[in-house]
Amino acid sequence: MISGKTRLLALIGHPVSHSLSPAMHNAAFAADGLDFVYVCLDVDPDDLPAAVKGAAALKLCGFNITMPHKRAMIPLLDELDEGARISGAVNTVVIDGPTLRGYNTDGGGMVMACREAGIDLAGRRVLLLGAGGAAAAVALAFGEVGVGELRVVNRSVEHAVELRDKLRRTGLKKVEVYPCDALGEAAREAEVIVNATPLGMKDGDPLPIPGEYLGDGRAVCDAVYRPGRETALVREARERGARVVTGERMLLYQGVLAQRLWTGREPNVKAMDAAIS
Repeated sequence: MISGKTRLLALIGHPVSHSLSPAMHNAAFAADGLDFVYVCLDVDPDDLPAAVKGAAALKLCGFNITMPHKRAMIPLLDELDEGARISGAVNTVVIDGPTLRGYNTDGGGMVMACREAGIDLAGRRVLLLGAGGAAAAVALAFGEVGVGELRVVNRSVEHAVELRDKLRRTGLKKVEVYPCDALGEAAREAEVIVNATPLGMKDGDPLPIPGEYLGDGRAVCDAVYRPGRETALVREARERGARVVTGERMLLYQGVLAQRLWTGREPNVKAMDAAIS
């Protein structure tokens, strides 16, 4: 029952009507009797600074950030954790009085989803498709768990090089950049493939990588999710016998990490999982 004591959390993005996050978080709060409620707020890009000020003024406990605001949030915050700073993208904000702290739980969410699927990342050769905020967060988290080699393929080689240089400064030395026309070379001997591009979000999107590269016992992870159905990449990878991690599993575990930050306690993962399954 919502009361005058109920604490408010939100998802800020544009659009947000498709999001599974309210169902996921509110299920956990209800299951454990926590007096929180999570809502979606559709905010146009030009209105983001005013919306963030409003969230603080209204004493929200925190909020998630999704497309297209993850990078634009950076200058609006007082503090950033390492994942947000290096990736240049924020997906979770904690409001502590006058202080807004930004975090990125996307990469940690993908690592947890891989562990759930029995994918051991330590020492593995990873092909990362994309070099944006989600890709950077995943790359940083994969580096922290000891991947052996990271190969980055991106439409803009310059952005991929920027990401490579950032990662090398964190201690992940074996990072190589490949242009899109060298995808075949980059995919050779890759044991884990991660799609961190937006491809797959819309009907008719091409596969981010040709199906011929998805077999041979590889693991295929997709950061994209489509409520109620698999992405074309996940479907193709399953058909070719790959072990898959769907975007819904990454969504679940990034949410688990975000909820820990907001509440200071362990979330009800079972209830969150049931709400999005």
